[in-house]
Amino acid sequence: MLLAPEFLSSDALKAVADPTRWEICRRLAVEELCVCHLVQDMGLAQSLLSHHLKVLRDAGLLEQRRESYWTYYRLRKEAFSALGDQMKSLAECECGPGRPCC
Repeated sequence: MLLAPEFLSSDALKAVADPTRWEICRRLAVEELCVCHLVQDMGLAQSLLSHHLKVLRDAGLLEQRRESYWTYYRLRKEAFSALGDQMKSLAECECGPGRPCC
């Protein structure tokens, strides 16, 4: 399920909070990669890597494409940008006494 960037949920934050998933995202920020490359480079079992990729996909942070027998993944950079914008808006929110926050 792909979510529009403006509707990213807390699932996106939970997804990238895991150190393994964060490392996957760091690698995919540089280039689109095949599952076999991620398995080899990260030293993870293919089943564990597939689980992490599914969590990131379900959170709307990754796209995948099939090419013959291989599945390639890339970041949805607009989703990461939207997530960053949402976090930035929290940091910029100014609340006063008796005044609701953003």
